[in-house]
Order: sequence, then C-alpha cells, then structure tokens
Amino acid sequence: MRITIEIDEKTLESVQLLTKQTKKSPAVAEALDEYIRLKKAREFLTKVMEGKTDYTMSNEEIEALSNFDR
Repeated sequence: MRITIEIDEKTLESVQLLTKQTKKSPAVAEALDEYIRLKKAREFLTKVMEGKTDYTMSNEEIEALSNFDR
C-alpha cells in the first residue's frame, strides 16, 4: 500500500543507518515491524509480570532460550 508521510530528514537517516537499508521505504517498513514486535513483547511481559496470564516458564527457562537476547 502506498501512503505519503512526513518524516524528519535526520530521523529517516537514523532509521536507514540502524536498519542498514539504503532505500527509504524498506527502512521504514523494517523499523515499523521491529517497533510492533517490541511493543507486543513488552505487553506480553507486562501481563506475565502482573500474573494476568497462565505463562508458566521460569526465569531460568526464559534465559536459557537461544534467541532471548535478540
């Protein structure tokens, strides 16, 4: 889908550097995907910490996951 948005030039340059994308659209798309992934992870962890889920892994089990620090 094509849309037109205004993004500060310095912000866009930062996004391109952080995503290692040379083109603007792929850089913005990757940044948005990562933002959504992180937001969902935080929401999930908040629910776990508040005991609002039946998630049963211990801290040790979570830390043992190979891509936990991803």
